[in-house]
Amino acid sequence: MPRFKLLIEYAGTRYSGWQIQKNARTVQGEIDRAVREVSKRGEFELYGSGRTDAGVHALAQVAHLELYTDLPPESLRRRLNDELPADIHIRAIDKAPHRFHARHDAVSRCYLYQISRRRTAFAKPFVWWIREPLDVPAMRQAAASFVGMKNFEAFTADDPAEKSTRVLVDRVEIAEAGALLLIRVQGSHFLWKMVRRMVGVLAAVGRGDLQPPDAAGLLDPAGERSTAPAALAAPAAGLFLEAVLYEGDAEPALISAVINID
Repeated sequence: MPRFKLLIEYAGTRYSGWQIQKNARTVQGEIDRAVREVSKRGEFELYGSGRTDAGVHALAQVAHLELYTDLPPESLRRRLNDELPADIHIRAIDKAPHRFHARHDAVSRCYLYQISRRRTAFAKPFVWWIREPLDVPAMRQAAASFVGMKNFEAFTADDPAEKSTRVLVDRVEIAEAGALLLIRVQGSHFLWKMVRRMVGVLAAVGRGDLQPPDAAGLLDPAGERSTAPAALAAPAAGLFLEAVLYEGDAEPALISAVINID
């Protein structure tokens, strides 16, 4: 059965995340429906590189699709897009090796978070507006604590008894772009709600509610798991899955905004 690699962008505002769920509208569910409509087949495999939560967006989600079809990749892409809602778009479809797996073959993932430092009439679904001034150097100091192989037990809703909470974070970048503050996190993989909790802690440092060393203190807990990252979690609206990298892929370009706010 032919296997394809899909590159997908979507606005997650109207969806309960990527993964198919009963009684909920999801991005994977919409693509699944489109594949059934275009191919007239019920047997195929559609698998994403990872889940995104409700309200989270993607600039470049990757999925593999195993499907019997005579359609060339570009024709398949166009016909699927014709069936998809306007807030989901397949950017590219390419033939992939039979053993290619969107999730298991990924070597790293990048997430981008957008904080707006001013109220905006148009960008609310794609930013987190923070009224208070933010100390960017202090946030960068705190962000350095997250880099490396660390225990993010306090930063996830996953059960540490069922899943390792140790994650290799390659880098955390913070850049200013007009009224926006952009935070890029790159790592091997990410736990459920991990990036939003990281951003929330960094924002608390920026506001002065926490000091930069406090971020390090929330990692590798020796005692009771802290509830602070959960309480401080950033909203889903500002979060984008920016890139999924595979063997041989170039590193992401310079960090840039999805939308511009002066």
